[in-house]
Amino acid sequence: MLKLFRGNLIDLPTNISLNYYWCSGFMISGFLVIQIVSGIILSLLFVADSKLSFPCIMEFTNDSFFSWLIRYMHIWGVSFIFIVFIIHMCRALYYSSYTKVMVWNVGFILYILMMVEAFLGYILPWHQMSYWAATVLTSIIQSVPVVGIQLYNFIVGGFSVSNVTLMRVFAAHVILAFVIIFFSILHLFYLHKVGSNNTLFVSNGYSDYVYFHSYYSNKDAFCLSVLFTIYLFLIFYTPDLVLDLESYLHADPMVTPVSIKPEWYFLFYYAMLRSVSSKLGGLILVLIFLFLLWLPTNNYPCNYFVGRQILFWVFCNLIIILSYLGACPPDVPYVLISQVSSFFSVLILIFYKGCWSY
Repeated sequence: MLKLFRGNLIDLPTNISLNYYWCSGFMISGFLVIQIVSGIILSLLFVADSKLSFPCIMEFTNDSFFSWLIRYMHIWGVSFIFIVFIIHMCRALYYSSYTKVMVWNVGFILYILMMVEAFLGYILPWHQMSYWAATVLTSIIQSVPVVGIQLYNFIVGGFSVSNVTLMRVFAAHVILAFVIIFFSILHLFYLHKVGSNNTLFVSNGYSDYVYFHSYYSNKDAFCLSVLFTIYLFLIFYTPDLVLDLESYLHADPMVTPVSIKPEWYFLFYYAMLRSVSSKLGGLILVLIFLFLLWLPTNNYPCNYFVGRQILFWVFCNLIIILSYLGACPPDVPYVLISQVSSFFSVLILIFYKGCWSY
């Protein structure tokens, strides 16, 4: 056991040319630990019932400083995981880390699982926005040909989102957390097996290496401490920044919020879904986008091609624009701009993954 620990965390040979962007994986792991611990505590306090969930959340939020802190650590932990995960994936795209196929495949599965886990967790408080976000997004499943209605009934547990849905969501949220832990370990296994990618795109990840400790362990600890300081500052200074006003209203199936929108890390997907008039068309567009984002190809990294750098930064800006549009009402000109931005983001991914191969 000691040999395994030393081989993976102390004496691990690591490429000497890695920069601070390679610390993002360790920071994700750090926040994942916070999410697991805080999630276990919250699961012991939570009651999965459509009438009791929201009062329960409000009660243990206002009951003591400890329960308040645990809840907001869990809320903010999700946002920080996705911030670092986006940086992690952007770095992988920029330096063509998807050429390490198994590492990329497991990492992309982790991204999908974390999105599902975050969405399930968003439903649990059973406030207005979580209820209606669940209603809108699960209704998209009905548009799937042939099996759509049966799949919707199986997931929701009836004809609409109800108490049965909440209990299923709670069970799935807890179970999926352990699935994420398993895939995180699997991702680490493949990473240590083939070695990290590097800024110079040297084929052998272990050439010109140093030991992970103390050179990279110090960098990882420094980055995590800085990010954790910002994390605590936001929790105590502006805890409700990532919460909607509707989060303080109990779910009411008879009252639809003026604007229904998901959390910020889903906004660009939401803008893509709304850019197509049919639910099935929007779903197909998102699936095409995810497929192209995942597709591992043989490309040199952006630092060798100016044209590829331009495409990368245009793509990043389009995602930011779509995230903004996802929070806007579905009116003119927002829908038109969403359609154009969605089209060009898919087109850029095709060129980005299909050109500059070796």
